[in-house]
Amino acid sequence: MHGGASTGWLLMALCAVSGAYCLLRTRTGTPRERRTARSEALMGFGMAAMAVPAAVLSPPGWAWAVYAVLFGTAALRALRPALRGGHHLHHLVGSLAMVYMAVAMAPAVTGSGGGGHAGHGAAGAGGIPALTGVLLVYYAFYVLGSAGRLLPAAAMAPAGGTGAVGRGPGGFGGGTDGRPELTTACRLTMGIGMFAMLLTL
Repeated sequence: MHGGASTGWLLMALCAVSGAYCLLRTRTGTPRERRTARSEALMGFGMAAMAVPAAVLSPPGWAWAVYAVLFGTAALRALRPALRGGHHLHHLVGSLAMVYMAVAMAPAVTGSGGGGHAGHGAAGAGGIPALTGVLLVYYAFYVLGSAGRLLPAAAMAPAGGTGAVGRGPGGFGGGTDGRPELTTACRLTMGIGMFAMLLTL
């Protein structure tokens, strides 16, 4: 990334921790919540793998095809639930964004032999500016919305009313694991990570 190897390591660590927490969430909750947690864990670990600085570990050319197939499959699985809207739609957008980044960073597209790796630099990345811009706008709004859901209860709840703080349309605030703020924080972290990775295209 533009910030150098240290930025790549930081992004990798944040995404890996988020993925690990999502993996822990797969042990509790309803079947739908466990399925959502599995999707988010895959996203977190996938982003962590893409963020490893290329100066330390340059992925082979076929790795990008694996990313594209893996997240393309995840997008197909998310397609039907996404028709109901809510957070499933966000999963679909996230999976398609990962496919887009994998294709854009592939050596055959960039002609850089892997130099477009998200953890290293944007010099060889070959994204479509308009599509990258749309995704950046989407994730900017997503990050701001998620950050707003982490505000203290006094700032979020209307005067004299009671409400579920940290929950938004589509369950953005988390599941019923008793710690919706942690779930929201993980989603916020991955949203920031996705925004940062898109900036390298």
